[in-house]
Amino acid sequence: MQKLLFRSIREHAAAFSGGEYTSEELTRAFLRQIETVDGRVGAYLTVDAEGALLAAREADERRRRGESLGPLDGIPYAVKDNFCTKDLRTTCASRMLESYCPPYDAEAVCRLRRAGAVLLGKVNLDEFAMGSSTEHSALGRTRNPYGEDRVAGGSSGGSAAAVAAGECVFSLGTDTGGSIRQPAAFCGVMGLKPTYGAISRYGVIALASSLDCVGVFSRLAEDGETVLSALVGRDEKDMTTLDVPPSPIPDRPLRVAVVTDFLQEGMVSDDVRACLLAAVSLLRESGLAIGEVTLPEPSMALAAYSVLTSAEAASELGRYDGVRYGLSRAADTLERLYAESRGEGFGREVKRRLLFGTYALTGENRETLYDRARRVRLAVKRAMEEILSSYDLILSPATPTSAFLANARRTPAEMYRSDLCTVYANLAGLPSLAIPVGVDREGLPLALQLTGAAFSEPLLYRASALLEGKHHGRDEI
Repeated sequence: MQKLLFRSIREHAAAFSGGEYTSEELTRAFLRQIETVDGRVGAYLTVDAEGALLAAREADERRRRGESLGPLDGIPYAVKDNFCTKDLRTTCASRMLESYCPPYDAEAVCRLRRAGAVLLGKVNLDEFAMGSSTEHSALGRTRNPYGEDRVAGGSSGGSAAAVAAGECVFSLGTDTGGSIRQPAAFCGVMGLKPTYGAISRYGVIALASSLDCVGVFSRLAEDGETVLSALVGRDEKDMTTLDVPPSPIPDRPLRVAVVTDFLQEGMVSDDVRACLLAAVSLLRESGLAIGEVTLPEPSMALAAYSVLTSAEAASELGRYDGVRYGLSRAADTLERLYAESRGEGFGREVKRRLLFGTYALTGENRETLYDRARRVRLAVKRAMEEILSSYDLILSPATPTSAFLANARRTPAEMYRSDLCTVYANLAGLPSLAIPVGVDREGLPLALQLTGAAFSEPLLYRASALLEGKHHGRDEI
């Protein structure tokens, strides 16, 4: 039964059709796995066993009647706990929303329900998606399935760990500056940040609306493509969504640009650098055209991203004031109500970013910080688009290191550096895929990242076969 948990979507669908097992039996197997291992992993915040079994039985009944909804019908999955789910707790891993039950589903959840997928529950994250380790969750930290002393990454650490530990077939997360790709890299699974506007964000609690993207964690490229196809497309409730067909896949050898910035001393670990160089050699041997490129100064891009996300977060989270939304504390004045509700409801990292974001938007700081960050963002976008006018793909590390130790004394600046390799795709609005390619000398997963032109997600998944390692998640936890 253990190996059953790590089969592909296609294999599960074939087993359903062939009568090998039912969706209900598969769902019960995942629920047992969650009960067995999640006490150590800490991926789930809420498990909806009753709802999952009901959805699985409905999928089995449709199949019995010959009315299956497609490849995702009856497939168990998990969703990051910043997606609204009707009558199911949605916390953002924060005391502010600890008991909040939305009256509606996020559009991405709606589309998966219509496809027949079975929601097992909600998984952990850094509070309000602010963090790179899932240690900033107010409701408990998530551990890396490859080592309990290591972080799972963030902010979508629960989504990555759940897939890696065999606690769901696939999961959804959000990526604002690397929050899908970094935990995917740390946990040895695939993580896609799609083109901005490809998937609706309606019902996803925002961090920074101009950067946030809904994306997919999977063990295999084919699984990621299957889930993506159910999610993409225009949504009238999200005016940033676009209904654009995917870019065609070239019928010639691919041209790949290697980012040399990350080969410089001190930019990434020795293991990550060796991994990138080995991949370049492999691609050359496979007949691909390889070129070398540089990107706008990485530290400048990271700084611009930090300013923009903090400024947008200060605006987005202004609604949690103790009156309209979230935790409320009695006070004798409105000002004290705001201060006590937000002071108790928000954690340390959220407060830090909200203070910085407010500072960046105040008076003269708007020009020196926020407006300058917007100009850097435009420069990054132009640079990425110029590179992709000559190349099909951009290859770079997904993270500067493998998963770091939990409870490490890391400064905020050191933590933010986890997004060093990933923020470019968010600033430019381009799709990017983290691909597990092997392990370091300590046995921890390593990953590289492919970035492509807008709506080139199918190309990213197909090209991943050239790099993909053998690590699709642990089959022994």
